[in-house]
Amino acid sequence: MTTQADYITDEKFMTRALNLAEKGVGKTHPNPTVGAVVVTNGDVVGEGWHKGPGQPHAEVVALEQAGSRARGGTLYVTLEPCASQGRTPPCSHAILRAGIWRVVYASSDPNPKMAGGGAVLESHGVEVRANVLEKEADAINKTFFHFYRLGRAYVTAKAAISLDGKLATHQRHSQWISNEVSRRHAHQLRASSHAILIGAGTLEYDNPSLTVRDAPLSGEPPLRCVLCFETPVFNSDCKIADGEAPSRLYVRSENDAVQKWRDAGVEVVRARSLIEVLKHLAAEGRWSVLLEGGGMLHAAFIETRLTDELVIYQAPVLIGGKDAVGFWQGTGVARVSDAPRLENVTRRMLGGDQVIQGRVVYPEG
Repeated sequence: MTTQADYITDEKFMTRALNLAEKGVGKTHPNPTVGAVVVTNGDVVGEGWHKGPGQPHAEVVALEQAGSRARGGTLYVTLEPCASQGRTPPCSHAILRAGIWRVVYASSDPNPKMAGGGAVLESHGVEVRANVLEKEADAINKTFFHFYRLGRAYVTAKAAISLDGKLATHQRHSQWISNEVSRRHAHQLRASSHAILIGAGTLEYDNPSLTVRDAPLSGEPPLRCVLCFETPVFNSDCKIADGEAPSRLYVRSENDAVQKWRDAGVEVVRARSLIEVLKHLAAEGRWSVLLEGGGMLHAAFIETRLTDELVIYQAPVLIGGKDAVGFWQGTGVARVSDAPRLENVTRRMLGGDQVIQGRVVYPEG
């Protein structure tokens, strides 16, 4: 029987495993980020984290470090041990060979090909406790869980706005609302994303490069995407056609400009809806999307409940004007009770700007 003291001990060592898992963030895709700790007689005798595809899983690293000291011990791991062969053998088998008597894990594995390790271990007499600090563990692998649960990419909407919620002036001038510190932070978001999404209006008025600067890349640069109703007129000065990173136009209809874009190295893909775009990206392994607007595209994603997270850089400036570009250039809500809200909100200052970040929660119905 699990006592209150056991709960406290389990959370203590799971917190340590979560801290180890954080070391692999951004390095393990398409695998999840996982940390593991082996404890025997109250002492940590082995620990590890998954470092990348094809590398040993966190449990194996921790068990190898523990060696014979693992026998009779407890394994704490942030994700349910896998039950099937992937690039590496199933971790559940390694746990049984090591003589672990108890396993505590945080998140249940959503991948049906790998799930079920807990049941395998229990069937061999191992005591298993599930879902300890599950919420914290799920957050580390949010794009992984999102893909396996919904089959689409996870969308983080990012915007720099004025105190009165404007993205740009009535003449569509927006450089620069946020300060340099905020812009460096935004490039960190780009560096951790698999794709960046803008609308045709942003392409036309801002001509952004959508490349990562002032932040290290751990893998390939994110795919630069533009969502359009029809193929836009090709402009040889367009920065997304500069070859600095892969680029793609998602269009509902094609016209004579298609071949010019393709000749410039920009892929053109037909898609009928936003959800089709997100599923297309996810099927390629692009599970995290950074939505950079403008206002009409932000509105479209919110009104179809496809924005999952929001990062707002609010600058201490007032723009004003009824024709200035707002963050939500759409229908909006009729009642406050219908409004999407943020949860797990964090706020901090970046120079004079305030960055507000949280998960978007939509009202029921």
